[in-house]
Amino acid sequence: MTDPRIVNLGVALAIGMLIGAERERSKGEGPARAPAGLRTFTVASLSGAVAFLAGGSLLLAVATASAALLVASAYWRSGSDDPGLTSEVVLILTVLLGGFAMQEPQFAGGLAVVVTVLLFAKARLHDFVRSTVSTNELNDALILAAATLVILPLVPDRQIGPFEALNPRSIWIVIVLVMSISAAGYVAVRLLGARFGLPLSGLMSGFISSTATIGAMGARAAKSPETLSAAVAGAVLSTVATIVQMAVVVGATSFATLQSLTMPLLLALGTAIAYGAVFTILALRSAVPQAAKSERAFSLSTAFTFGGILSVILLASAFLQDRFGTNGVTLAAALAGLVDTHAAAISAASMVASAKLQAADVVTPILIALSTNTISKIVFAVTSGGRPFALRVVPGLALVAVAAWMGALVFQTSADLHAPAIPDTAESRPSTQP
Repeated sequence: MTDPRIVNLGVALAIGMLIGAERERSKGEGPARAPAGLRTFTVASLSGAVAFLAGGSLLLAVATASAALLVASAYWRSGSDDPGLTSEVVLILTVLLGGFAMQEPQFAGGLAVVVTVLLFAKARLHDFVRSTVSTNELNDALILAAATLVILPLVPDRQIGPFEALNPRSIWIVIVLVMSISAAGYVAVRLLGARFGLPLSGLMSGFISSTATIGAMGARAAKSPETLSAAVAGAVLSTVATIVQMAVVVGATSFATLQSLTMPLLLALGTAIAYGAVFTILALRSAVPQAAKSERAFSLSTAFTFGGILSVILLASAFLQDRFGTNGVTLAAALAGLVDTHAAAISAASMVASAKLQAADVVTPILIALSTNTISKIVFAVTSGGRPFALRVVPGLALVAVAAWMGALVFQTSADLHAPAIPDTAESRPSTQP
């Protein structure tokens, strides 16, 4: 019983019985029933295992090809009007899984469980694809899959362009991250519904554009004053998405930069959550209209615009750093923050990743970008929502920025306290000799 071949054969047997049990329940009854059930799938899995034991991969290939011929012949002779080929394809896969169990039993068993779950969830999957998922959502899923699985592996991973400031793979990863985070927010809204109204909508929309979300919430508050608290909650909670998104994209670009920004981001995040929570509670106590569903999971144009802005900022940062040193990076981050704080943060983190700057050197430029971006948000809040909306949103935005700077101060103070002292010796003092 300690022979590993016996254990692997047991796994192959379990694979066949697991898949076969599900197919037995689905095969139906009477003359129209499907030809394969529990016994057929169990024998198919064992035949793959025995074939591999007896002749290795070559005999397993022969056994799989023979099973495919038998399946094709049975399907042709049945003359069924049902065009489905699920059982036939799964039967061939079961032979392969049986042979695979003799090499990687745990992996083969896991694959068998996945296959069984897919077979068992047939009705739910069909209903989900046909009734729940819209054409636009399916289109967005295909675009995201192509961007991640097809295009990303083909993008070169090297520094190019003036000052070697651009890395195409890093820029494309950021574009994919923007689409993925936006899609995740959209899925969360679809799953949870609009129960929390505008606060939840504002939080999720912040992953696409916090500035645009604040403008939209202000316009809604101006149009419907009864939704003021909910609109304010959605506007402020959109900055939560800003902080979370910054942490993700900076961490993906340079983990050292994320470590230096941990305290500022945590304090800013906590402030945004606390301020937004107050108005969320007020909104939940009142009648809040349902938030409209977005038609698309993400904005492709926004993602590409983000990538374009990032490229321009990277070039500008490299030029300014070459001309003015570290001060050039600060100036570029301040200007970029007026448009988007994430692109400025990523450009600074990219310079740390390429060993052009130290992580501590980019904390100030990133926080300056966050501050100038806050100015843009304040402008949108004042111009779109009017005085009542601005009086409630602007203090929250300002507190988030101040909290980030306080976090940087705490981090710097802690670093200074833990820095090793320089001994006051004759060797450490500057020489007075000419």
